[in-house]
Amino acid sequence: MKVLIVSDTHKSHRNLEKIIEREQPFQMLIHLGDVEGGEDYIEALADCPVHIVRGNNDFFSELPGEQEFFIEGRHIFATHGHYYGVSMGEERLKAEARGRGADIVMYGHTHRPSLTVEDDLVTLNPGSVSYPRQDGRKPSYIVMNVDGQGNAEFELLYLN
Repeated sequence: MKVLIVSDTHKSHRNLEKIIEREQPFQMLIHLGDVEGGEDYIEALADCPVHIVRGNNDFFSELPGEQEFFIEGRHIFATHGHYYGVSMGEERLKAEARGRGADIVMYGHTHRPSLTVEDDLVTLNPGSVSYPRQDGRKPSYIVMNVDGQGNAEFELLYLN
């Protein structure tokens, strides 16, 4: 199963449209918050199951603050991350994910991509599709491929 993971579009969908066109076909889209409206548009663009969590800029949104679900047997914990102080580090988020029994924790908020694979937990942040903050400031996202046995591979990708 191919899963497209994005975050922090902040109402600007142009780059997301390019990424979706580039990566199709995929079977699931995960958006890790700060959509700022347009959830229905994103769901229509993706044309597959979509998980979206609320970010700190999604004021008055009815989106869930966090989600837990399974992909091919892998336990996913998805959050924007701001409640766990991810701007200062991932330790609190990792502790929460481990406490929930998650295999993979996904977050956004920092606008900086990261991918850490440990024996018991994968921690990933796709960065920002619209307003990247890392060196080079390229819009970024992650593609996760999970086979039927739950083996997962991750690729951090950039938009030119």
